[in-house]
Amino acid sequence: MSATSTLPVRESKKQDGAEASRLVKPAKELRKDFLFDQKYRNLNHGSFGTYPKPVRDTMRAMQDAAEARPDDFIRYIYPKLLDESRAAIAGVLNAPVDTLVYVPNATTGINTVLRNLTYEKGDKILHFSSIYGACGKTVTYITETTPAEAVQIEFTYPVEDDWLVEEMKRKVEEEKKQGNRVRIAIFDTVVSMPGVRMPFEKLAAACKEVSVLSFVDAAHAIGHVELDLQKLDPDFLVSNCHKWLYVPRGCAVFYVPVRNQHLLRSSLPTSHGFVPIPKPGVTYINPFAPSSYTPFIYNFSFVGTIDNSPYLCIPAALKYRESIGGEKAIMAYNSALANAAAKHVAKVLGTEILQNSTGTLTNCCLTNVRLPLEVDAIVKVMAAKGLMKTAAEVQSLVRDWMVERMVEEYDTFIAMVVYGGAWWVRFSGQVYLDMEDFEWAGTVLKELCGRVGKGEFVMEEKSRARL
Repeated sequence: MSATSTLPVRESKKQDGAEASRLVKPAKELRKDFLFDQKYRNLNHGSFGTYPKPVRDTMRAMQDAAEARPDDFIRYIYPKLLDESRAAIAGVLNAPVDTLVYVPNATTGINTVLRNLTYEKGDKILHFSSIYGACGKTVTYITETTPAEAVQIEFTYPVEDDWLVEEMKRKVEEEKKQGNRVRIAIFDTVVSMPGVRMPFEKLAAACKEVSVLSFVDAAHAIGHVELDLQKLDPDFLVSNCHKWLYVPRGCAVFYVPVRNQHLLRSSLPTSHGFVPIPKPGVTYINPFAPSSYTPFIYNFSFVGTIDNSPYLCIPAALKYRESIGGEKAIMAYNSALANAAAKHVAKVLGTEILQNSTGTLTNCCLTNVRLPLEVDAIVKVMAAKGLMKTAAEVQSLVRDWMVERMVEEYDTFIAMVVYGGAWWVRFSGQVYLDMEDFEWAGTVLKELCGRVGKGEFVMEEKSRARL
């Protein structure tokens, strides 16, 4: 075992300039709390998350209770448990309980806001080219069905935080001079691919300066980076609890301050909480019992029949997290591990970490390392073996072949993206991993890159073409 493979310890130790956190057990011990196949190394926590056995037990208990007495649980018990869960998450986010509801995922939150807002000719939806793909398509859909138009800030990492903030303000002013209005700006806390931290605090503040609604896509936030919503004060924010908070899929907390709740007349899908515009002689009947909830909370308390048990697992997840060291310890450990992993693998591969000059991109639990592969060289390898492909096709083929090999041959998955004309891998730091896992990952990646360089993937592509 390497000297860096015992990162989670009771006493603090230095790891590549980062202070190791005081977690109560080493990673190898914490791994036993989770549900992984014994042969599988979960190196891609950031995409879908996972949860420990105590949280699993809570979820199943809720599901059992729902089946034992369906109407009693769904109509009367569930709302009370949901209130307890909302109160628990409010403490983590430092937000009033009446500003928080749950939706299945961050994409649902994005859709809920964009589909509720009303748009006039000249209204613009501003976002960055780093927007999550599904959210980008949501913006496209809105521009196809309403008068709104999209404004995209194009850039390629690495860039500096201040540039992003100033460019956003410049774009807003540019649209204003053209007689348009940027209605809302969407930006991430931590970008998905590549996994880098955005200056969301500065962007939220800048939105206030230029009178634009701010929507923080915080899919990678709660349990990952610190969030203080009283201080941040965004106009809208949604964060997946199932990514980094150890909550079952799918569960996202959706924050809307009281000042903006009137803008969201409907949940998605529209359900019993929707309040129609009154019409003479028309009476709308709600099948559920009268409630003292605010219209916003009531709107999202029951949104069609789904398995709501993940929403009720927040207290159990927070209890587990506290038992292994608490929020700050977990986030500090995961960030230190992700950064140490990137440094090690970049050295093994002889490449680089995706970073800007001020070092802010890696202030999170995700890091990115470039693979030692050149597109032009791989195109020539394919041509020599009788398969002519464009550079873009080669980039996708290599990415797909490598991630499939990871799953089928190495019992792991490492997120990979083609970005800025190169292949990058994204590492997720997590408490059940240590440096030994990433030392192994570096060896696997070097081996796979060697196989790509020899054109091993070409024969498989030829076989697919024949089929």
